[in-house]
Amino acid sequence: MDSLIHSLRDVTIRSISVSEMNNNVYLLTSKSTGTQVLIDAADDLPAIQQLLQDSAVDSSAPTKLARIATTHQHWDHVRALEELVAATGASTSAGADDADALPVPVDVRLGHGDVERFDGFELTAVHLRGHTPGSIAFVYQDPDGPAHIFSGDSLFPGGVGNTQKDPARFTSLLNDVSERLFDSYPDETLVHPGHGLPTTLGAERPHLEEWRARGW
Repeated sequence: MDSLIHSLRDVTIRSISVSEMNNNVYLLTSKSTGTQVLIDAADDLPAIQQLLQDSAVDSSAPTKLARIATTHQHWDHVRALEELVAATGASTSAGADDADALPVPVDVRLGHGDVERFDGFELTAVHLRGHTPGSIAFVYQDPDGPAHIFSGDSLFPGGVGNTQKDPARFTSLLNDVSERLFDSYPDETLVHPGHGLPTTLGAERPHLEEWRARGW
């Protein structure tokens, strides 16, 4: 399975799609230290292990998976989490309000604005309430280019994530996405969703009021 690759100044970002639901698994590797963070161990442990193996060329140092970060608690994003923790010994992180629903103990419970510093790069947690109570987008700010937002199931091309037709949850999610992503990052920011193709904030920004009007 080929992985899609962004080669940035300090990190390489790879992604693969797994499972019948086309879940995206993302891997960030520090080019200088080999430290790695995997976002959403969604399914298919062998495919994830192949991704890790392929990424050995992404750093001048030996690669090491330091963290498995989970965007939210839904089962389709965590099916390989327990096996991957057992296989690698990596620590885990998730939003504080989703952590207890994960199939493994969560080492780091994240709140809005928390910055996690790894050896070679940082990730900022953005709490987006609505798809689940503790959904987290992880943001990597490239020093030489646009930010990369790993949005889980909170933001996709064409709209926000599923809120089960609950008006309060929808309003909460759209408000958070509007204020914490669209108002905080410029148009060229890349969005890497939990399923499907990437987009940019600029491509989606003109449609925010249309989404609000339609209610999903």
